[in-house]
Amino acid sequence: DELIKRGYDIVYTPHIAKLDLWKTSGHWEFYRDYLYSPIEVEGQEYIIKPMNCLGHILIYKTRLHSYRELPLRYAELGTVYRYERSGVLHGLSRVRGFTQDDAHIFCRPDQLEDEVVGALDLARFMVDTFGFTNYQVLLSTRPEKYAGTTQNWEEATDTLGRALAQTGLAYDIDPGEGVFYGPKIDVKFEGWQGPTIQVDFNLPQRFNVTYIGEDGQEHLVAMVHRTVLGSMERFLASLIEHYGGAFPVWLAPLQVIIIPVADRHLDYARKLEAELKSEGVRVEVDARSERVTLKIRQAQLDKIPYMLVVGDKEVAAATVSVRLRSGEQLPSQSPNSFKKTITMAIDNKR
Repeated sequence: DELIKRGYDIVYTPHIAKLDLWKTSGHWEFYRDYLYSPIEVEGQEYIIKPMNCLGHILIYKTRLHSYRELPLRYAELGTVYRYERSGVLHGLSRVRGFTQDDAHIFCRPDQLEDEVVGALDLARFMVDTFGFTNYQVLLSTRPEKYAGTTQNWEEATDTLGRALAQTGLAYDIDPGEGVFYGPKIDVKFEGWQGPTIQVDFNLPQRFNVTYIGEDGQEHLVAMVHRTVLGSMERFLASLIEHYGGAFPVWLAPLQVIIIPVADRHLDYARKLEAELKSEGVRVEVDARSERVTLKIRQAQLDKIPYMLVVGDKEVAAATVSVRLRSGEQLPSQSPNSFKKTITMAIDNKR
């Protein structure tokens, strides 16, 4: 929803691409240690993609673009594959196949700073929405092995610095930690990489990614690579650490568990489940033949935000007994009253 509001087109690209593309981009030269071995198909060599950027470039290049059309913003929840040595793999936080909330922005050079500011604004919105208040912002500069000219690198680094100044974000310099094709802004929380925004003059040159300017001539685009959460797996690991598994209601994988006291209360429990599901609530009935106290204890251990206990009294009065994972017992209330409470919490991201 946020991407569409902010003018992104949602795209999809394949998981493999011809090796020649990765040679043209420079990944084969600069990033080879993290690439999987090529796969031969009908005399052509392919590799599984380590990044989504080349697919987005190919989409852009399917036709000519006027300066009036820019910026174009392509976003993809794209799964990528990188060969990480077994010794550095670490749960969800460092894996060999992961999905990024990736996007690439193609713009005119005079639009570049505003596009970086827009990406920073989206990153801040997302980080704040998920409840992260303590994070570090880094401006990562040119590494020892890099592509392109020092002039382009300096221009790109200056643009990132000006964008950070516009947003008022405090940041530190991270010398030599840019990617081979350009400098970047990194946001880190819980010790792990989160949002990243990279300016790239290298790939537009290598792939001749252009637009038709006001003068009727072809000009190279400026390109921004950005993720606002980063790897979904790593972000999930950070969320679990941040909340200790006790997610706010809107984020909880299971938001409500309905606990019938006995089998005769199952029909009422199933009716409540259907009503809540129709409101988009993630809900289940615990229909196990176990003691109610054991079911409540399990729900608390699972950190489920709401427990609805239903017995003879609740069925007769058409109410629910609401219990929080903290152990707090709320007054009995009508299902409609509870629906208003939980949908308000979800809508307000609480």
